[in-house]
Parts: sequence; C-alpha cells; structure tokens
Amino acid sequence: MYKIMKSTDNGLDELEIDRLEKGCWIDVVAPSIEELQEIAAATNIQMDFLTAPLDEEEKSRMEIEDDQMLVLVDIPFLRSNKDYDTLPLGIIITENCLVTICLEPNAVTAEFGAHNSRFFSTFKKTRFLFQILFKSATLYLKYIRIIIRRTDELEKHLRQSMQNSELFNLLDLQKSLTYFSTSLRSNYIVMEKLLRLRSATQSRHLIKLYEEDEDLLEDVIIEYKQAVEMVEMYSHILNSMMEVFASIISNNLNLVMKFLATMTIVLAIPTLVSSMWGMNVPVPFANNPWGFAIVLVFALGVSGAAAYLLWKRRMF
Repeated sequence: MYKIMKSTDNGLDELEIDRLEKGCWIDVVAPSIEELQEIAAATNIQMDFLTAPLDEEEKSRMEIEDDQMLVLVDIPFLRSNKDYDTLPLGIIITENCLVTICLEPNAVTAEFGAHNSRFFSTFKKTRFLFQILFKSATLYLKYIRIIIRRTDELEKHLRQSMQNSELFNLLDLQKSLTYFSTSLRSNYIVMEKLLRLRSATQSRHLIKLYEEDEDLLEDVIIEYKQAVEMVEMYSHILNSMMEVFASIISNNLNLVMKFLATMTIVLAIPTLVSSMWGMNVPVPFANNPWGFAIVLVFALGVSGAAAYLLWKRRMF
C-alpha cells in the first residue's frame, strides 16, 4: 500500500502513480512486489533501495548512488501495551521526490498528514527528512519515559507482592531498552554522517543544507544523544533491579523453607511421643487415669522447649 502526496497552498494533494510531479512524497507501507515494481518504474529508484527497509534485521545506514540517497534508520514501534520494538524505516531522496518505506504503519510517518500539513513541505526534501528523523527521536524519548514510569510502578508492586509475573514484566521492559539501545547507537552514527554531508560534493544535488536545516539536524543529533544516554542509564538501573529483586525473592523463599523446617521439628516431637504411647506394648501411665493428660503435657512441654530454643537461635 502506498500514498502519493504533494504540498500545496491548501494542504496536501493526493496524486496517482502515473501522474507523479516534482516535489511529491510517496509513503509506502507493507508493499507487495507489484507495488514496488510500480514505484521503481515511476521513480527510477533501484530495487535494492526499495527492498532494504523491508528486512527486519537490516541495520541503520546511509547510501548514496548517482542521483539517489537512502537513509535507513530504526524507529520505535509499539506492538502492544507491554511490548516495545524497533522497525527499519527507509527514506529515499531523489531529485524529484522523497519516498518513505516501512513494514508496518507507524507513528513516525503517521505524524505527517493533512492534519498538520502547514508544518512541513514535501518540496523541501532535506528539511522534511530531518523532520522525520526528529519525530523518530522524540518518539524514542516518549517511549523511554513510558518505560521508566512502568518500571517505577512495577518496583512498587514488587516491594509488596514479589510475584514472578512482575519480574517477567520487568524482563520485557529490559528487552525493549536493549532493542532501543542498539537501534539508537546505529541511528546516531547515521546522524553524524548526515552532518558531515555539509562538505560533501557528491550529494549537494540531493541534500541542500540551509542554516535552518543545519540547526534542525543538530537538534536531531542532540535528541538522539539524549535518548542514548537515557537508555544506557535506565538499562543499568533495570539490570540492577532485576538482580536485586531476584535475590530478594530467593531470600524470601529461603525464609519460608526455614520456617517450614522449624515447624516440622516442633511438630515431630508430639508425633514421636504419641507414636511411642500408641504401640501395643506396656507403656508408663497405662493404668493411670491421668495418663493421657500426663503424656500430652509432656509432649507439649518438650515441643515448647524445642520451639523456645529454635526461637533463641532465630530460626523463626
């Protein structure tokens, strides 16, 4: 599926593939082979650039070949309320158009539409590229803050309940931060390469950096740097929390086992005494009318003494 849009004075106009105009934006989401072939034929973009973002394992990078430039970055993606991941987003710039390609609908390209068309222009490809990257960086920061809040909530619950399900939730958040950390580092390298394009001659016909564009790119780099630092810091915190709470749960289990072992010892004494007096052989106090009471008091007394000794040794 793809949409072709072009900025006008009245907002965004949608175009057909056979009526492409200079300065248009082609937004491609989960395309079929036939759709990719249509776009390649209409824009002369090489098929390798179009298919690269459709590989989930593709790493962030930047490539320039002739009159085309591919900027491939990982964007944050919310699969469910508890599952954060990353997806490749390809941004291809040619002399006539800008193309974005992603495997699934995402919050980055969805931010640019008719509802806020006055804030971007498909004609200004360089600035539009940096705006997309800036939106990706701010989305990373947003999701990281959500993960931080959820971590704080889980910490409060873990201090009270110590259930395995909450540890599994912490593990999911830890995995999300790991994905974010890897993707942010790769994206940051791509941003630095884009910044070095100011002095490159081979891409000047594709990327024209004006002063406002350079300021926007520097803002993008700052946002990514902040996101990298936040992910690293909270990854360390989350790792420490996992280790601490796992140790606490193990210690609590040891306390429970110690208590059960102590109760077993205390209860074993009356069981032993009652077993001895319950045998079919002559036993003391057999003919005494108070024999049962004497044996019971004796068993309880020995159990009480054993319980006191164990309590003194802090076994309870």
